[in-house]
Amino acid sequence: MVSSEHVSTASPPIQSPEPSATRIHRGDRDGADGVIRRTGITIYGCGPDEAAVFREVAPRFGVIPTITDGAVSAANIALAVGNRCISVGHRTPISNATLRSLSEAGVAFISTRSAGHDHIDVDYARSVGITVEGVAYSPGSVADYTLMLMLMAVRNARSIITRAEAHDFRLNEVRGKELRDLTVGVIGTGRIGAAVMDRLRGFGSRVLAADRNPKTAAEFVPLDELLLRSDIVTLHTPLTAETTHLLDRRRIERMKRGAFVVNTGRGSLIETEALLTALESGRLGGAALDVLEGEEGIFYTDRRNRPVESRLLLRLQRLPNVLITPHAAYYTEHALSDTVENTLLDCLEFGGRHDG
Repeated sequence: MVSSEHVSTASPPIQSPEPSATRIHRGDRDGADGVIRRTGITIYGCGPDEAAVFREVAPRFGVIPTITDGAVSAANIALAVGNRCISVGHRTPISNATLRSLSEAGVAFISTRSAGHDHIDVDYARSVGITVEGVAYSPGSVADYTLMLMLMAVRNARSIITRAEAHDFRLNEVRGKELRDLTVGVIGTGRIGAAVMDRLRGFGSRVLAADRNPKTAAEFVPLDELLLRSDIVTLHTPLTAETTHLLDRRRIERMKRGAFVVNTGRGSLIETEALLTALESGRLGGAALDVLEGEEGIFYTDRRNRPVESRLLLRLQRLPNVLITPHAAYYTEHALSDTVENTLLDCLEFGGRHDG
């Protein structure tokens, strides 16, 4: 469905009105006749909340957005014709065939509204003349959520809340742990990992870090040493061929007994079957997972009256010391505003670099 009115994709896309402000922002161009030239951008996979912000912000940047809630595919590539830049969400992989068709339609830049771009074959995109870039947004969104998950995990929050909802208000064996008594291992020290470490220092935790390319001041140790010493391990590294199953069976077995795993990065950073084995055997203390292998097609959908096909997800949810949330860590008002604005700026700057 297309545009702010969500008409059928068979209808012409509805474009946002011309901006009334005359202030020129980055990416605008004056023609010889003195008229401000507007830039068109096609925005795919855009939910109602994002669409509202795009419609509000785009006019200030001299951008005419074509908005559709459908993920980019062969069926709706025509919406990109005439626009060198498109914006896509992170929820649906983009096939190489679609990338090739986008290139043939004149698309030269894809801005993905996510920090990572593992849903796009960036090398193939480059080979057909398309540049792919992620978008920067408030690292505090994911960092705050990560700390929340850590606290919930070490305080047995799921078990306490579940029993309270059943009117069982006994304490039983629910003694938690305090972050100041724990060592937290942070894998990946980019903007989000650094923000997590800043927050952990406020709690008085000892923080260890592992990163092949250290980006901030921290106590860096080899990954295997981090796993041996950490009471909590949290993942903030991009998903690549090298980091897929970074926490595999061997590394999970090296973790400190009773440790917790927190993942707000990408689901495939963890070999989920191996994690389940460690959790079910009692070797690990628990896990808090905002991302999961095989989440595609499940997260962001309403499954109250439809079966969930993921055997791994169902096994994890049966464990009282496991928290599952649906890839929601990034989802704040501040981060959404950042994402929309930086998507527009990135597209305009790309156009500025290649129009001169």
